[in-house]
Amino acid sequence: MAMTTRLADIAAHAGVSEATVSRVLNGKQGVSPTTRQAVLTALDVLGYERPARLRQRRAGLIGLIIPELTNPIFPAFAEIIESALARHGYMAVLCSQTPGGVAEDDYIEMLLERGVAGIIFVNGLHANARSDRARYARLLERALPLVLVNGFRADIDAPFISNDDVASMESAVAHLASLGHRRIGLAIGQDVYVPTRRKTEGFRRGMAEHTGTTVLDELIVNTMYTVEGGYAAAQRLFDQGCTALCCGNDIMALGAIRAARQRGLRVPRDVSVVGFDDSPLTAYLDPPLTTIRQSVREMSLAAVSTVLDEIRGARAPRTELLYRPELVVRNSTAPAPADAPADALR
Repeated sequence: MAMTTRLADIAAHAGVSEATVSRVLNGKQGVSPTTRQAVLTALDVLGYERPARLRQRRAGLIGLIIPELTNPIFPAFAEIIESALARHGYMAVLCSQTPGGVAEDDYIEMLLERGVAGIIFVNGLHANARSDRARYARLLERALPLVLVNGFRADIDAPFISNDDVASMESAVAHLASLGHRRIGLAIGQDVYVPTRRKTEGFRRGMAEHTGTTVLDELIVNTMYTVEGGYAAAQRLFDQGCTALCCGNDIMALGAIRAARQRGLRVPRDVSVVGFDDSPLTAYLDPPLTTIRQSVREMSLAAVSTVLDEIRGARAPRTELLYRPELVVRNSTAPAPADAPADALR
């Protein structure tokens, strides 16, 4: 594209003259900070690459704290967030947690020592309803921009971006009920986590609306968000006569399928399994997994946009931005077995 065309596009978007755009791009003086930022924002929005001198000037570090790398959904978040930050001239400092490894509080201290401009937390300790909010309050007192993804807490005065977990599980139950399943179980993580509580609420709502039943406590199994957790929960739910399972994430669903096969049950002919996340490779499992897709890309880009707005001094709303999920139907769900009792919960 010709330089004159590019200048005209940027000038029109920023509401300034082409001469002003030229001064900003060439690093000339005589342009107000507000006007300069308007030109740079137009450059980013229109997809033009910033000159090297401007990229260097705006370079900085932003912390990205995620729970782990073993669950594919978190590297998916990290990849999109890192790439989006890089396009704006920032480098993500990735901090992943493992059992017995560096704790979130220690990561926070290390990030502060490195002078990060802000921090994005994905499913951090904030998602634990029993965790101390003081760690976030201290950061907010320092006016450090924060964005928290999933696990909304009304007692933390920061912008939140979340998947609609209630609607997610309602959708999973509606799908299974439409296939004739009535004895549906929930394999879910520990109840201390906000997403767990919301998914459980959605499961109960979905069962009441789509099967007309009140969920018995034995049809909800709280365990770990792991393959082993899914396996153990599925064993208990199969003992309760469940013909279908909703799982808290795709990793648990994999464990549930293993448990079914160990019992000689065929998925989906004998039992149906629904995962959660639509993490990479779920389409290539055997069978390909029916799951709830989080809007990972949209949520990640929103987190980046929000933290950059905060860094630039534009205060983001202190509310929760909810993203509605999508049911992705593959081959791990099918009509309920013909011999399944229709009134198992009544």
